[in-house]
Amino acid sequence: MKVAIVHDWLTNMGGAEQVVINFKKCFKDAPIYTTLYAPDNLSEELKNIDVRTSFLQKKNKKQKNHKKYFPLMPLAFENFDLNEYDVVISSSSSCAKGVLTSPNSIHICYCHTPMRYAWEKRDDYIEGMGKLKRRLIKILTHYMRIWDVASSNRVDYFIANSNEVKTRIMKYYKRDAIVINPPVRCNYFGISENDGDYFLVISRLVKYKRFDLAVKACKELNKKLVVIGDGPEKENLEKIAEGNKNITFLGRQPDDVVKKHMAECKALLFPGEEDFGIVPVEVQASRKASYCLW
Repeated sequence: MKVAIVHDWLTNMGGAEQVVINFKKCFKDAPIYTTLYAPDNLSEELKNIDVRTSFLQKKNKKQKNHKKYFPLMPLAFENFDLNEYDVVISSSSSCAKGVLTSPNSIHICYCHTPMRYAWEKRDDYIEGMGKLKRRLIKILTHYMRIWDVASSNRVDYFIANSNEVKTRIMKYYKRDAIVINPPVRCNYFGISENDGDYFLVISRLVKYKRFDLAVKACKELNKKLVVIGDGPEKENLEKIAEGNKNITFLGRQPDDVVKKHMAECKALLFPGEEDFGIVPVEVQASRKASYCLW
């Protein structure tokens, strides 16, 4: 049986990329098809493996900003030739599920969420943009929603990572889904003898996760906050925290540093509405720190 794995983009580490790592462990010989690949930003498990990129890889040699190629991603995925595979497993929160497969193959989509910037989070993404840019993005997302629904019919079986995502799949695609929660490395974490007098934020720093609320709260209350992670919101969060020495930005850190901070923090601050939320489960697995949902 020939299996292919398809993922939106491999440019940074997050929960979806951990899922891809587990797919690769299950199907060791399966190649990974993706739009953009930046191995220097990824875990060792996603380096030196068979990754097949789209034509966008040549256009974006630094692979830093996949968002500006969003209008071209449907075309990028439809250009992959997957006819030789018996099973195609797509890991999708954007366009990966839109690949074209053979009539004789089975396409299983592990859906992290229907593309949030085209549906329920669109207005959050365009907040703060200029009037002309907002209008252009609204036109683009209108056509992207049409393609998104049409391409959902190419999937034979949907798997949702949570009941929340299952509800979204039914609402937008009118398709049922089986819920299988993403894998979490619970055994990796444990108790620490040290108590850190700080709150923790750890994730990709993107707008929809609303880490601005955590930074503003800690600044106003003069509480210690450690922020681990990188992303397009980092600069904005640093501006919000400007002048407060209690808020520290560590950037992206290796697993041992992450493990230490999870075990020692006073609490995890997790302000946004998440699709599933692997990080809070990891902190719970540390058995010492609680997590806060706002």
